[in-house]
Amino acid sequence: MKKISPILATIMKYSILLSGLLFFVFFTSKAQDSISKADLQTAARMMDLQYTVAEIDSMYMGVVRNRQEIIKMHTTGLSNSVPTSLWQLPEQPWLKRKPGGRKPNFATGKIVMPKKVKLPADINDLAYYRLPDLASLIKNRKISSVELTKLFIARLKKYGDTLECIITLTEGIAMQQAKKADSLLSKGVYLGMLHGIPYGLKDLFSVKGTKTTWGAEPYKNQVIDEDAYVYQRLRNAGAILVAKLTLGALAQGDVWFGGRTRSPWNLSRGSSGSSAGSASATVAGLVPFAIGTETLGSIVSPSTACGATGLRPTFGSVSRTGAMSLCWSLDKIGPICRSAEDAAIVFTYINGFDDFDGVPAPEPYRYNSTTEVKKLRVAYAKNYFDQLDSTRNEWAVLEAFRKMGVEPEPMTFPDDSLVWPFDITSIVLGAESAAAFDMFTRTNVDDQMTRQYRGDWPNYFRTARFIPAVDYINANRQRSLLMRTIQAAMEPYDVVITPTYAGHQLSITNLTGNPAVCMPNGFDKRSGLPTSVTFLGKLWGEAAILRAADAYQQATGWNTMRPSLFK
Repeated sequence: MKKISPILATIMKYSILLSGLLFFVFFTSKAQDSISKADLQTAARMMDLQYTVAEIDSMYMGVVRNRQEIIKMHTTGLSNSVPTSLWQLPEQPWLKRKPGGRKPNFATGKIVMPKKVKLPADINDLAYYRLPDLASLIKNRKISSVELTKLFIARLKKYGDTLECIITLTEGIAMQQAKKADSLLSKGVYLGMLHGIPYGLKDLFSVKGTKTTWGAEPYKNQVIDEDAYVYQRLRNAGAILVAKLTLGALAQGDVWFGGRTRSPWNLSRGSSGSSAGSASATVAGLVPFAIGTETLGSIVSPSTACGATGLRPTFGSVSRTGAMSLCWSLDKIGPICRSAEDAAIVFTYINGFDDFDGVPAPEPYRYNSTTEVKKLRVAYAKNYFDQLDSTRNEWAVLEAFRKMGVEPEPMTFPDDSLVWPFDITSIVLGAESAAAFDMFTRTNVDDQMTRQYRGDWPNYFRTARFIPAVDYINANRQRSLLMRTIQAAMEPYDVVITPTYAGHQLSITNLTGNPAVCMPNGFDKRSGLPTSVTFLGKLWGEAAILRAADAYQQATGWNTMRPSLFK
């Protein structure tokens, strides 16, 4: 082997050193052009961290390298429809399982369909008929699906602009589906209690051939070539899509790119949100029922404001495929109706899962309208009730159960500083929603949004980007402890009655995934607007809380009240 001369070896040695030095100078100068050690100190203070000068010196090159990888990640971009690989599991390992494990169970249960239902003298009264009554009329050929569909389309055209509750009237789809429903029935094929019955869909669900606007200006012409899971389930059940209804922009509030959805009880008031149009249109009799979604109150809140009966089912009970993602570990789909029994029927047909939503299969759901309410274990959150004025409508709910022969048992709903040491929801919702709308923020699409206040999504998503990954994970660890505590507290009961907005209940139960049914319990004496009460259930306990809600509604009738402008 030929030896290298000492001079050549020295030249090579220093060439390598010089190349390395030039690379280091180039790399660090480039990095320092965009990020400095002082930037790390500032960022650390935002995250409530303190680092020494020596620690910053040690961290600096690693942070720069991480940033380069993050920049690479940013260049790829992600569609909103791409889910996370981290899935929220309502069922934790310590939760006792029933024998048999999880199995899908669709369209089961027992709901009595009345045999003798008459058409009203005023055809518009059909707008307020219960689903079992409409089903009876359809099945017994006293009215066709086409006739019923035309009635609701006419009401949508007449009152839709008044309530500002419609984004797209799907008249073409509706008439095609209604004719098919009638044709099947003429051949002796009956698909069930939603066969031939119109409904509305919150416009964050994709339906081929329609716009899916998410209620937001940047997406008002968006077309997604996919049929959402919940739409497919309802179509297969024979239900008729008559409208895609409004939602607050990107599922926040009741303000969308075309206006503000109104309460059918007072047009000067908003319907709340984000399932704004679903609640408003249902209570005004523009649709027999509608589908909403909830991340943090988006079924409960408009149901309260409009006087609807809204079911927020157990997390994971309905596949979210084809729905806009806001927060993967909080998003839920549920029916908004005029009665608990109607909600029980609709949930029977949408309950289920597919291969695309990573949430595990739900427990079997079997609603029985003949179950005696006396057999249910009913409690009330005494710590919340003790904070209420004696004139509040919630107290009358307890009295209604006593008259039914049910004595609600007092319990303490966990909501102290140990259970809720900080706002877990803000961290979880902030981090996940900012990730779901990463490109929306990064490419300045957020500048096109109608609302730009501090509490609106554009600023919320920007702010959430400063939530550290470590803190997001630890918030979910705290959430795990919260879930354990709540499930233990709920275990002895089938139903827990609670004021809808008491304490942190709404945030807590959205985090834990527990089901809730929110329904009207009277009117506020000052505003004249509906008030509500909420029944909470154990995980996959929808059947029990819906049966209790149905019994309460039969005893009181608050859900049958009609807003005078839309009778």
